[in-house]
Amino acid sequence: MRMDHVSYACEHDGLAATTERISSALGVEAVKGGVHPRFGTRNMIIPLAGHKYLEVVEVLDHPASDKAPFGQAVRARSAAGGGWMGWCVEVDDLAPFEERLGRSAVNGNRKFPDGRELVWKQIGILGLIADPQVPYMLKWEGDPSLHPSNAYDSNVKMSCLTIAGSAARVTEWLGEPVEKPLEDVAVEWVAPHGTPGILSVTFETANGAVTI
Repeated sequence: MRMDHVSYACEHDGLAATTERISSALGVEAVKGGVHPRFGTRNMIIPLAGHKYLEVVEVLDHPASDKAPFGQAVRARSAAGGGWMGWCVEVDDLAPFEERLGRSAVNGNRKFPDGRELVWKQIGILGLIADPQVPYMLKWEGDPSLHPSNAYDSNVKMSCLTIAGSAARVTEWLGEPVEKPLEDVAVEWVAPHGTPGILSVTFETANGAVTI
């Protein structure tokens, strides 16, 4: 179990403009992700150090986005003005989560222009919609070199999450101490009785700490 990525739902001016603001603040370039046909979304990627990445995601006018929980989550967050939507943990085995949540993981995929395909399974988006402090879980499949963090070598490091919520709640959700997947990423837990979710993420960049 390890921290994999954070997701930022695009603001009202769209994917390109939102991504440009974030990438400029971090002093790096974003790369095109692509369309998630099963979810009715598309994304841009900012690779980070330590096998992590940041995705900026936008909902599409596509029937899948009305049916898929991920599409619904992106649409709702963008409609509220955009911002941090959630965080994701990579696991080796989704079966314990499928058993605990009483449903099966869903397939995800994204094709590269050269025909290669990034594939994975994920579960927990309904939990994130209900309680945005909790992460969703993902298992990468296929070619490991296609992991989004490998788009280019990055020196930008995710150093801290500020989350409205409680460590105890997220530990309960994961079935393991929340500190385990976070490893070198600190968490500041605030407002345990307020509206839950990621409030900000801090990155270490060539120009110092940047909080978004």
